[in-house]
Amino acid sequence: MNILSIISLSAIMLFACNQQTKETVEIKVQSESKIEKVVAPPIASDTVFTFENYKTNELPQDWSQYATGKKKETEWKVINDKGTNVLAQLSSNNPNYHFNVVVFDEFEAKNVELIVRIKGVEGSMDRGGGFVWRFTDADNYYVVRANPLEDNVVLYKVVNGRRTDLPLIGKGKTYGVDVDALGEGWNTLKLKVVDDLFTVYLNEKEIFQVKDKTFENSGKIGLWTKADAVTYFDEFEVRKLGD
Repeated sequence: MNILSIISLSAIMLFACNQQTKETVEIKVQSESKIEKVVAPPIASDTVFTFENYKTNELPQDWSQYATGKKKETEWKVINDKGTNVLAQLSSNNPNYHFNVVVFDEFEAKNVELIVRIKGVEGSMDRGGGFVWRFTDADNYYVVRANPLEDNVVLYKVVNGRRTDLPLIGKGKTYGVDVDALGEGWNTLKLKVVDDLFTVYLNEKEIFQVKDKTFENSGKIGLWTKADAVTYFDEFEVRKLGD
C-alpha cells in the first residue's frame, strides 16, 4: 500500500471515529437530559421550610397570599431576622376583623401534621398567628392560632368569611385554652389532623383536641395572622398523614 493510500485510509478512519464520538456524546447528553427529567423530585409529603433558599423582600415562589375581610391588604415576605431568613406578615394597618393568609400552592392534604415556630413582633389589636388547613379559598378554612396579647390558643372554622371558635373535647365552648405567657420570643405550635379530630400542641405539650366535620375534603395548608399582627414564622414542617 502506498503512502497516499495510507493517508487517505487514516483520514477516513479518523472521520468515522469523530462521528461516532459525536454521536455517542449526543446520545449521552440526551440520555442524561431524559434521566434528569425522570428523577426530578416531586413535591415532598414531608417538608421543612426554613426559607433560607428564598429571596428576601419577596413573597416566596409557589406561595399565594389572601385576605379575609373587607380590606384586602396583606403583605407576606421573606425577611432576614438576625441572620436567619423567616417568613413574615408585615402589614400593620389592617382593621380588627381582618385575616392575613399565605398558603403553599403545591401541596394539598386531608390529614396532615404541621409544626412551626412563631414570634409575635408587633400588633395592638392582635399578635401572633398560626396555621390554616383544608383551605379552599380566602373565606373557607380551619385555623388555629396562638396570641401573645391574650396568652391563649384558639381553634376556629372560617365559613363564608365568618370565624367561629370550636368547642374543645371534654371542655366545651371555652374559647380555646389559656397558656403560660408567650412573651416576645419564639414559641412552637403543632397541629395533628386525622379526619375530624384535630390535636393542638404548644411548645411540645398537648393542650386540647377538637372534633369537627365542616370541611371534610383535602385542602391547602398555610399560615395566618389577624388584623395588625406583624409576625415571623420559621421552620415550618409539613408532614402528610395517610388520608
